[in-house]
Amino acid sequence: MAWAVLCLAVCMLGLAVSAKAQNGHIIKFDVPGAGTGAGQGTTPYYINNAGVITGWYVDASGVNHGFLRAPDGTITAPIDAPLAGNESGVGTNLYSVNRFGVIVGSSTANDQTCQSFLLAPNGRFTIIYLPPPLASQCSWAANINDAGTIAGAYIDESLTAHVYLRAPNGAITAPIDGPGASTGDDNGTYIATGYGLNPSGEITGFACSDITCNGFLRAPDGVITGFAVQVPGAAGTVPDSINSAGEITGYCYGASGPCHAFLRAPDGRIITFDAPGADQGTDPASNNAAGAITGYYWDADGVSHGFLRTPDGRFTIFNVRGAGAAPDQGEGTFPTGNNSAGAIMGYYVDVSLVSHGFLRLPMP
Repeated sequence: MAWAVLCLAVCMLGLAVSAKAQNGHIIKFDVPGAGTGAGQGTTPYYINNAGVITGWYVDASGVNHGFLRAPDGTITAPIDAPLAGNESGVGTNLYSVNRFGVIVGSSTANDQTCQSFLLAPNGRFTIIYLPPPLASQCSWAANINDAGTIAGAYIDESLTAHVYLRAPNGAITAPIDGPGASTGDDNGTYIATGYGLNPSGEITGFACSDITCNGFLRAPDGVITGFAVQVPGAAGTVPDSINSAGEITGYCYGASGPCHAFLRAPDGRIITFDAPGADQGTDPASNNAAGAITGYYWDADGVSHGFLRTPDGRFTIFNVRGAGAAPDQGEGTFPTGNNSAGAIMGYYVDVSLVSHGFLRLPMP
């Protein structure tokens, strides 16, 4: 794989408040080699403050490969981890990239076991081995900040999930478990992926039992605080992102389906909100340093639309042209992240159920 050390910077105008429905300046892109069948295509997952985007694509054989997109549109692909398999449903997923171009992600082998890794700008992979008896089934490196701290999760021999931290010197702190987490299949503690670690080392995620899942915040000194959205109908809380100010956004769910999006302030206060037209739920994907939140919601027909929520609570709704709109087919626009410059990126699903990448730049 050809690779060059990236020294990247972008200058972009500040986030502008726009009308309720405004597509902004949207750039579409597909990774060369991405498949064109249903369930295939390009999935951008993370954008850093320099405008570098990383994620994965699914080829015509159903195999996942990582990619990196520079601010000038140059795409580096495929990025394949050493332990990644070559069968349908497995491969390489990239979840986060810091300002120095260091990437973290997970590789899945043909036997469905998965492994955390770190990828340096010079193209060198480092497999993150968790000491026995921690990870026996799977681990994934979900977040990296500019200090080089990595936050991920793993599955132990009892099929219970736990969070781990890897310091820049390679030291591992594990297990990290949220309040109320229990053991067993699908239980335990999970980290928010991509945007679950902020510059100061705070992490957020959710802890699950047989009954429900609730959010947690872990401070850099190791103190863990559990929290839950307390509104009628709420049965569980799932954080998606924590910004540099310590604000956490995510969603709650009810016994019969979606609940509301939420924003938790650093002092613990929680407010809930819904995007206009969100008949089937709102999912905030990320909140940037300025407090702007992006994500998507589902309308009454189950079609997904993108949104931007400003810190004062105003919404901008947007859709990528070419996104499908068939009821209950998983079509629509799916923002997955935003950065401090106000850029938003994600993917859209067309009428053929193929995913394509997009980058939405703020209006001047």
